[in-house]
Amino acid sequence: MTLSRITTKTASTSYFAIVLLLAAVVLSAAPVPTRLTDQEFWRLASEMSEPDGEFHSENLVSNEIRFQTVVPALQQRAVSGRAYIGVGSEQNFTYIAAVRPSMAFIVDIRRGNLDLHLIYKALFELSDDRVQFVSRLFSRPAPPGLSAASSADEIFTAFMKAAPSQALYEQNLKEIKARLVTTHGLKLSAGDLDGMDYVYSSWFKGGPQIIYQLSGAGGAGLGRGRGGIGGMPTYAELMTSTDGTGRNQSYLADDAAFRFIKDLQSRNLIVPIVGNFGGKKALRAVGTYLKQQGAVVSTFYVSNVEQYLRQDNIWEYFCGNAATLPIDERSLFIRSARSGFQGAPAAGTAFSLQLDPIKPEVANCPPPH
Repeated sequence: MTLSRITTKTASTSYFAIVLLLAAVVLSAAPVPTRLTDQEFWRLASEMSEPDGEFHSENLVSNEIRFQTVVPALQQRAVSGRAYIGVGSEQNFTYIAAVRPSMAFIVDIRRGNLDLHLIYKALFELSDDRVQFVSRLFSRPAPPGLSAASSADEIFTAFMKAAPSQALYEQNLKEIKARLVTTHGLKLSAGDLDGMDYVYSSWFKGGPQIIYQLSGAGGAGLGRGRGGIGGMPTYAELMTSTDGTGRNQSYLADDAAFRFIKDLQSRNLIVPIVGNFGGKKALRAVGTYLKQQGAVVSTFYVSNVEQYLRQDNIWEYFCGNAATLPIDERSLFIRSARSGFQGAPAAGTAFSLQLDPIKPEVANCPPPH
């Protein structure tokens, strides 16, 4: 074989390898918009949403102290650059920081969760770093000595000693609403604005020690943490817990995780939706949109919602909805489960997390009842 033929064959092989590599990159990071306009963001949030529903808790903060234990496996198995779907409050930010999606949808049955995530959106955009963010989140003056390089333990230890400021609370709430209504032009209803008052005042009253609490239980989720009322973890405990290997991987663990979420929020790419997983509209609308964009779902955090769907005899509807999502063999559910309910010892700490492939579970959905 001549040198020219060898060179040609080598070049051809190299070209073919590059083509395969580029194809793999495209498949692993399916396209979604790099930015949504304010109008597009609000249209998706509004048109995909279902009527407000009810749940037994406000979910102003998570109650899953072990939520980070699934993160190491998630980082190994989840495909970055795809789409993320989740439910509930701040735990989504930790999973988003681990998965690194291009876009995220937070789907929850309660309109109050949409209001909560709009507040988070404003707080991320208004804050330059985690210290400013936590200061705004709980309306506490930033203690001296903290910086963008401070650990989550250092930040929350300092803020636990900081007194709440009514003046900061009023100023921050005004800036949050101005950011959403004036800067972004979101057409918030009077109910949404009232919902934001409730969420933000609860964070203000509870501070870093705020805990998950059932609706109608009284108070605003105030507590002393796992050693106190209800055995539920505080916000501070959630943000300073570890992934089971001794590493804190919460969204406030380091500056890089915080900035990844801040960037998505600034580009309007974390979209809150009101919807029942077993409903007729929200999840299917998300699936239709992602298919139109040529996107694939990387991760779907369902928490323990399936437990309630089965209790309500609508799990089959959820299965059918999930089957309409753009998924492949690498798309994953993040699930949480526990053996006991409220009243059992340490009920708030009994959740365990697991990853399951979505596709096999929805391949043969049973017919609805």
